[in-house]
Amino acid sequence: MTKIYKTTLPALLIKNARERGDRTAMREKHHGIWQPFTYKEYLTITSEFAGGLKKLGIGKGDAIVIIGDNRPEWLWAQLAVQGIGGYSVGLYQDAPADEIGYVFTLSEAKLVVAEDQEQVDKIMSIRDELPQLKHIIYHDPKGLVGYKEEGLMSFDEICDMGRDTASDFEKWSKETSPEDIAIIATTSGSTGRPKLAMMSHINLLSMAYNLGISDPKNESDEFVSFLPLAWMGEQMMAVASALLFGFCVNFPEEPDTIQENIREIGPHLIFSPPRVWENMAAKVRVRIMETTPFKRWIFNTLMPIGIKYAEKNLHGEKPSGALALGYKLAEIGLFRAMRDRLGFSRIRSASTGGAPLGPDTFTFFHALGINLKQIYGQTEIAGISCIHKNGEINFDTVGEPISETQIKISDEGEVLSKSPAVFLGYLKNEEATAETLEDGWLKSGDAGYFKDNGQLIIIDRLSDVMELNDGTRFSPQFIENKIKFSTYVQETVVIGRERDYITAIICLDSDIAGRWAEQEQLTYTTYQDLAANPNLYDLIAEEVSSINETLQEGTSIKRFALLFKELDADDGELTRTRKIRRKVIEQRYEDLINALYNGDSMLNLTTRIRYQNGSERTMSGDIAIRELNNPARKV
Repeated sequence: MTKIYKTTLPALLIKNARERGDRTAMREKHHGIWQPFTYKEYLTITSEFAGGLKKLGIGKGDAIVIIGDNRPEWLWAQLAVQGIGGYSVGLYQDAPADEIGYVFTLSEAKLVVAEDQEQVDKIMSIRDELPQLKHIIYHDPKGLVGYKEEGLMSFDEICDMGRDTASDFEKWSKETSPEDIAIIATTSGSTGRPKLAMMSHINLLSMAYNLGISDPKNESDEFVSFLPLAWMGEQMMAVASALLFGFCVNFPEEPDTIQENIREIGPHLIFSPPRVWENMAAKVRVRIMETTPFKRWIFNTLMPIGIKYAEKNLHGEKPSGALALGYKLAEIGLFRAMRDRLGFSRIRSASTGGAPLGPDTFTFFHALGINLKQIYGQTEIAGISCIHKNGEINFDTVGEPISETQIKISDEGEVLSKSPAVFLGYLKNEEATAETLEDGWLKSGDAGYFKDNGQLIIIDRLSDVMELNDGTRFSPQFIENKIKFSTYVQETVVIGRERDYITAIICLDSDIAGRWAEQEQLTYTTYQDLAANPNLYDLIAEEVSSINETLQEGTSIKRFALLFKELDADDGELTRTRKIRRKVIEQRYEDLINALYNGDSMLNLTTRIRYQNGSERTMSGDIAIRELNNPARKV
């Protein structure tokens, strides 16, 4: 029997317009009002834009680049180019000009759909280096009225051009094969420049179909699309799964209104990387710090009950007796209201992926009554290979393989995967493709093993698992996740490879640490000033000391420093999905790392920071180094 996913994304759009034509396919909040688009309107706009693209010379095998925030125009443009046999290359909205140029050069894209003036300006700044680029299309005209660049046109103009041929879209789309490239997805680039992974329609839709078996999606579901559409996780939900199962995709008005917009929609589905869940947990704790004494008392009394209840559930034990009764009271008195404030009153499927989520954050959301699951996968397998099943959730695992996915562990301990979702290869990089694919098996680069119950445990990146000089092995990512559960910490980098002990470079969460400083009546002016304050060092020392007590013997953090700046993707320290680039940090902060190990208590550090527009400036200052004396206990 032919699998239902052996089709294309444009074919599914046509099918939905025929069968669900008057149902709402997407909404966008614009000027404070939710603007709905039915499946018929979705198809009409996509068809018109496709007709316009053909008149501009875009066709079979051609690439278009899309950059900007999450907007309906992204999906219309993506489905349009796929319908005429081409494919889209998504870029993160904060990508700097040189990274954009690199992707353009590799993909040879002739056209870009850039959301607004900011994105158009970035493209203009490197246009002389992109001889193949003929057309720049924008959909937010604010600030662009006076621009007279050759090839600069609005989204509506392209639709107007293609209106007379839009009826041919179904005929065009039939010439697109399920095996054709649908999108080019940039990898995280944690070890260097991102690679461009070629994903077919079958790759995307087989993943959506098989994920739906483990984690069902319904036609009546609501989903809020707020993470970058360049990220495979968002493509998985907002495009492939939405078209396959027919649920509604909602686009927030602005990044600053996401939480408010989520609460208005009350989604049934949410999928976010760990940083989003960590930020939500931190904001909850900040609000509790700032609320009335009575509400703070309620939280501090009932939250521990929820944590104990969740821990028992996550360890396979059924809570009973006084704990079960206490949790019912906590649900009525606290958790129901907290879920509503977060916009999770109707959540049925909540999942996290892209990196491991710390056990403390995982337990926190389960305490609130949110059935959060861990998803595991890579861009190269269309985002998903494993997920927790209902009733079998364990925070130290990533669940079991989804249907049609095989996973095995190599002799070196590397996780290998095989499924219909495994990508076609890297664009113009046969060497990297050969290194990643072997006899159809995808090499993940992750170290892992299976528990007796068949669930997969991911230790860390194979290259990142470290060993101290005494032979003690440890996962820096595991310790980093522990530290990041602290309300006051935004990011941390754990160091210790071939050293005598473990140290950490820590970045404060400026908003939360700043509020704490204000409550303590501590004066400061800049982030650098805040990070140098001895009182903040005392606070973080207490946080890290408490974390040390939960770590295995020999893996405690002995010394740490507060960095005078946040780690930034523009400086190459993080990927666009906010994964740490360890090699970059080790090179960039070599002097600081050496100071953490040579006994210094203070270092004057100089570094260069880079802005999105490409400009740079030098930053320098003193950084204190604090030593901790409490060892990790044996757990």
